[in-house]
Amino acid sequence: MAEKIPENLLKIIDMGETYTTEFKEASIDLPKSLFESICGMLNRNGGYIFLGVKDDKTIIGVNKDAITKIKKDFTNLCNNPQKISPTIYVGMQEYEYNDKIILVIYIPQSSTVHKTGGKIFDRNEDGDYEINNESLIESIYLRKQADYSENRIYPYATMEDLRIDVIERVKQMAIENYHLNGKGKHPWMNMTPEEILRSLQLYDKDYTTGKEGLTLAAILLFGKDSTILSIIPHHRTDALYRVHDVDRYDDRDIITTNLIESYDRLMAFIVKHLDDRFYLENDRRIDIRNVIGREICVNLLIHREFVEPFYARLIIEKESMKTENANKARMIGDILQVKNYSPKPKNPKIAMVFREIGLADELGSGMIKLLKYTKEYSGGIPKLIEGDIFRTEIPLNRQENNVTVNVTANVTANVTVKLNPTEQKILKILKENPNITQEQLSKKLKVTTMTIKRNTNKLKEKGLLERIGADKNGYWKINL
Repeated sequence: MAEKIPENLLKIIDMGETYTTEFKEASIDLPKSLFESICGMLNRNGGYIFLGVKDDKTIIGVNKDAITKIKKDFTNLCNNPQKISPTIYVGMQEYEYNDKIILVIYIPQSSTVHKTGGKIFDRNEDGDYEINNESLIESIYLRKQADYSENRIYPYATMEDLRIDVIERVKQMAIENYHLNGKGKHPWMNMTPEEILRSLQLYDKDYTTGKEGLTLAAILLFGKDSTILSIIPHHRTDALYRVHDVDRYDDRDIITTNLIESYDRLMAFIVKHLDDRFYLENDRRIDIRNVIGREICVNLLIHREFVEPFYARLIIEKESMKTENANKARMIGDILQVKNYSPKPKNPKIAMVFREIGLADELGSGMIKLLKYTKEYSGGIPKLIEGDIFRTEIPLNRQENNVTVNVTANVTANVTVKLNPTEQKILKILKENPNITQEQLSKKLKVTTMTIKRNTNKLKEKGLLERIGADKNGYWKINL
């Protein structure tokens, strides 16, 4: 049964058609002009397409008996390079409104220029229009190159600067992934490495100079280590295991290779240091450690702002697994706490390659998997913190964060108090060193002083902590 349409989508409908909103009637079949709108949105700013809504905002719905066929046809056409090139990975969501069914397609802004039926479309307030003027086509390419650093072109880089063996490996993985999912023959089947790069627009034209060359995405995905580091000297992912030696690390892998082999190294590090946990789903065992690992490793690699001089990191600690990478933020905060959050791809071309080989899913579905399987793995909830540095945190311990303590407040009783991991760490440190300052706590736990103040105040409110004396010469009293 379809879920009720959320308020934010109703508000979008109420605003009418815009650059980023399109209404189409679709009683029993896909509208003929659908992919012109999809192409236009991909080439412009993305947006929403509503099937079952008239131009005047009247919701008429889609024939319920035709929904299955419409969805199937849509998926097939999205994977058909004759219909949309490059092919796309977008979903069609089913919603209910007053006993009517609406189909909603969210189209992300793309980093590449798309064609449908061999034609380029763009959008304005009046809808979609074909672009056949050379200067207008150039302006679209220039806009894409400015918005996405993965599109930067290096005209002096050649095929000799790439790992052909990695391209061939990716080709074989894509063919096998197609076969496993019953999609038939992969378009890359009979392509050469050069043809694969061109089909993915990883070999493109710089419209500011007129020169053609490999893009940054091509070099990051398939480049020799020396090539990558000559272009991006700060390209590195640190994998750290920090459980016993918390001030440094117990194990480390410094990864400076291409993104395909970087994924292999990161996953091997996770498998080495995290235990697998038995889990059955529909009578089939699933390695949820690997599912979680795949999601955070892929996110770390494909949603990174590579031109920023910040080393990406994967950190496995006793209580959590964390990642950090440079980011071009759209918002600040935990995206899992934002209702109806619409993800935007950071490096769509890189993401496309990972999807082709079966390591990434449709945009947004990775968050759903991460939330589901983290709960199964540890009982906890992951955090995905958007900011200039994108951070993920996956709780690892099975126990619930409930600690039984003696709380002193006129009477003494055993009370179950819920403590977050930071509160638990603070109490442990204060028990060993009651004279430590908040600034020293901040450095020891590698969090901000504001985080320390917030958590110590919570502990005071729970009756577990008191500050005796002045800030400089006083000490902490734990009421346990």
